[in-house]
Amino acid sequence: MHTGTLITLALYFVGMIAIGLFAWKKSTDTSEGYLLAGRNLHPAVAALSAGASDMSGWLLLGLPGALYLAGLSAAWIGIGLFVGAFVNWIVVAPRLREQSEARGNALTIPEFLANRFPESATALRVISAIVIVLFFTVYTASGLVGGGKLFESAFADLLPAGTGMTPYAAGIWITALVVLAYTMVGGFLAVSLTDFVQGLIMLGALVVMPLVVMFGPGGSSGESLTQVPVEGFLSLTQGLTVLGFLSAVTWGLGYFGQPHIIVRFMALRSVKSVPAARAIGMSWMAVCLLGTLGVGLAGRAYVERNGLVLEDPETIFILLADLLFNPLVTGFLFAALLAAIMSTISSQLLVSSSSLTEDFYRLFLRKNASEREAVNVGRVCVALVAFAAIFIARDPDSEVLGLVAHAWAGFGAAFGPLILGSLTWSRMTGAGAVAGLVTGAGVVAAWIALGWDQQLPGMNGGLYEILPGFLAASFAIWIVSLATARDAKAVEGAV
Repeated sequence: MHTGTLITLALYFVGMIAIGLFAWKKSTDTSEGYLLAGRNLHPAVAALSAGASDMSGWLLLGLPGALYLAGLSAAWIGIGLFVGAFVNWIVVAPRLREQSEARGNALTIPEFLANRFPESATALRVISAIVIVLFFTVYTASGLVGGGKLFESAFADLLPAGTGMTPYAAGIWITALVVLAYTMVGGFLAVSLTDFVQGLIMLGALVVMPLVVMFGPGGSSGESLTQVPVEGFLSLTQGLTVLGFLSAVTWGLGYFGQPHIIVRFMALRSVKSVPAARAIGMSWMAVCLLGTLGVGLAGRAYVERNGLVLEDPETIFILLADLLFNPLVTGFLFAALLAAIMSTISSQLLVSSSSLTEDFYRLFLRKNASEREAVNVGRVCVALVAFAAIFIARDPDSEVLGLVAHAWAGFGAAFGPLILGSLTWSRMTGAGAVAGLVTGAGVVAAWIALGWDQQLPGMNGGLYEILPGFLAASFAIWIVSLATARDAKAVEGAV
C-alpha cells in the first residue's frame, strides 16, 4: 500500500475527529443539542446529512456489485429509491418538522409518536424503541462489513504478522472506533457536519471514477460495455420478472420509515428550509446514483476487457480505485467509501442511543435525570450498540446489500405507514399505530424467516419483504383505527 494513500486516509480520519471536537464545544450541553443540534441545521447540511446517512456502504459496494452481476436491470433499485426519497421530502419533511416541535418538542421518533397518540404513549415508545435498536444494530453491522471488506481487499499487507487479527476484523474495529470517537463526543451536530463533508467526498468520487473507467486507459471510451458476456447487460428489462421488478422498485417505500433519515427533517431550522434542502438533497442523490451505475456497469466492462479476476463483485469499487489512480487519489476514493460507511453508522448509532436514553432510561429508570446525565448515558448507549454490531459483523462472508435489505425493510414496513398516517390522517388512533408497528415488523421478520424473500411457494422467485410488510401494516392501521376511533375520542374528551 502506497504511503500517499495512507496519508490521505489519515488526514480524513483526523478531520472527522476534529469535527467531532468542534461539535462537542457547540451543542452537547442539553439533550436537544446532543440529539438534534438545537433544531438549527442549515438546509445544505440537513440535505447532505440525510443523503449520506441514507447512502451507506451499499452505494459503493452493494449496488455496484448487483449491477456488475446482473447489468442495468439492477438499476430499478436506484430508480425506486429516488422516487421514494422525493416523495419523502414532499410529504414527510415539512409535516414532521412542524408537528414534532408542536407536539411537545419531541426529540426522537418514538417520543413524537407518543405525543401524537397519548392514549398509547408508553406502548408506542417502548415497541418502537425496541424495533429501532434491533434493526439498527443489524444495519450498523452492514456498514462495518463494508469497512471490513475495504481493509481485507486493500490493506491486508499492512497488518503485522502475529497479531492474531485478520485484515477483515481489523477493518471492522478501526471503522467502529473512529465513528465512536466523533459520535460519542460531538453528538448530532458532529454526525451532521461529518455527513456533509462525507457527502461531498462521495459525490466527488462517484463523478471521477466512472469517467476514468470509461475514458481512461483500458476503458475504450465505453465501447466495451456492449461486449460484456451477459445477455441483455444494458437492458432495463432483461431477465426481469414481475416479482423481481416489484422487489426492486419497492425499496423506495422504505424512506418513510427510516429514523436516521427523517430525524434530519426534525432538526431543520424551519419548515421554510425544506424546499431548499429538498432541491440540494435530490440533486446530490441523482448524481450519486448515476455514478454508481457507472461504477458497476463500466467496472464489469473494464474487468472483462482486461482479463482481470474479481472474486467478490461488491469490491469492484475498491479494485478500480487501486488499479487506475494515483496513490493520493486512491486514498481519496477509499475515504469516499469509508465516508459512505461511517456517515450511516454514526447516524444509526445516535438514533439507537437516543431511543435507549429517552425512551427507556428517562422513561423507566431516571425520569428526573439531568441534561448532562442524559447526554452521558447517550454516549454509553452509542458504545453498547456499536459493540453489538461488531459481533454481528464478524462473519467475513456477510453481504452488505443483504444485511441492508433486511434492516431497510424492517424500518420501512414498521414505521413507514405509521409515520405517513400520523402526519396525514386525523382519524388514526393509538391502537391503530401500535397495530401497524407490530404488524409491519412481524410480517417482515416472518417473511425472512420463511425464506419467502428468496423463494415464494410455487413461484420462480421471491418477493422483497418490504412490500408485504408495508401493505399489512397499512391495513392494520386502517382497520384498527376505524374500529377504535370512538374510544380514542372518548379518552381525548376525558383528558
